[in-house]
Amino acid sequence: MTEVTRGSLAGLRVIEISTSVAGPLAGQILGDLGAEVVKVERVGSGDDTRQWTPPAWDGESIAFLHLNRNKLSLELDYKDPRGQQVLRDLIASADVLVQNLRPGALAKAGFSWEELQEINPRLVYCDMTGFGRTGPKAAEPAYDPLLQAYTGIIDMMGTGDGPPARVPLSILDKGTAMWAAIGVLDALRTVERTGRGVHVGVSLLETAVTWTHANVMGALAGNGKPRNLGSGHAGVVPYGAFPTRDGWAFISAGNQALWTRFCMATGADALLTREGFGSNPERSANRSEVEAAVSEVTRAFDTTALIALLNEAGIPCSAVNSVPDMVDDPQVKALGLIEPMAHAGVQDFEVVNLPITFGGAYPDHQCPPPALGADTDDVLTRLGVGEETIAELRRDGVVASVPDRA
Repeated sequence: MTEVTRGSLAGLRVIEISTSVAGPLAGQILGDLGAEVVKVERVGSGDDTRQWTPPAWDGESIAFLHLNRNKLSLELDYKDPRGQQVLRDLIASADVLVQNLRPGALAKAGFSWEELQEINPRLVYCDMTGFGRTGPKAAEPAYDPLLQAYTGIIDMMGTGDGPPARVPLSILDKGTAMWAAIGVLDALRTVERTGRGVHVGVSLLETAVTWTHANVMGALAGNGKPRNLGSGHAGVVPYGAFPTRDGWAFISAGNQALWTRFCMATGADALLTREGFGSNPERSANRSEVEAAVSEVTRAFDTTALIALLNEAGIPCSAVNSVPDMVDDPQVKALGLIEPMAHAGVQDFEVVNLPITFGGAYPDHQCPPPALGADTDDVLTRLGVGEETIAELRRDGVVASVPDRA
């Protein structure tokens, strides 16, 4: 591994026992910040996302590729007593353990919080669950779309007469990973101060309730279920996606000055004196009529021409782009957020950087997403396991590495 030139976590060791999205992303964030992350994977199959295809890039699962850079892969059966001892030794050498297995699974394997404290009293243990640490559903597994349904997010989406639709991104998994990283960073400071380990808990349910905070407060205030406004905003009109001759434009007229500029720039100044359109409270009360009038205005323009006109007038706006449009956007390119990374199995491989810069630069990368078991022998050797023992463990299927599948 190349030396990390940026990242305050350089020199720390993180053990990641996780699969799917939330745990792997938490590990990747810590790896991006400089930590050595050892990803402990099931012998023979590894992280579930290795098999999540399509989509794929040169045969490699994109789900795995985008969540697992800057890690070492250790293929280990820790249910075998010998594998359990390897994991105990690894945890004893670590600063942080992150896991998102089914609730209780790691404890059942001999690694409860109490047992972890005995192994390593200074350990930061980040325990990621679906429904949280207590309550009637605490022991149940959970997935991002399920929690979107459970917490009202799918209901907020609204599809008219069509079936319910989720947010087509793993927003709760990835949000939970962010909270996990924040919790770990805080816990590391606590360990520095007290010398005692910390149990950090995060869950998809708690992330979802946090993301819907304003709606929760509305419910507490007795406001009931909010209207579904599509791309609109409850308190600002016009705000949202409006049709053009050849697509859609998202327009944010967030105050009276911007509404006036929109009307003047598009030649729709008659709307300024139209009854019920005079102020934002009036426009909110007459939302349907205002949106219909604005749509009539925007349909007279091609998308590119309208965006250029509104930009000139200083009105926040955007074409409703596809992801391929966004990838090629000059602003995204100027940031250097997407950059090449050498990968033995994927030609022209590129990654999206951690979205934080330090002194104007993104953190350096240590390595691409690893092949399953790519670092098994190296990790074991650094734990002091001898060659003969490693060979025995490989023979018996307690550990495995890339050559075992060659």
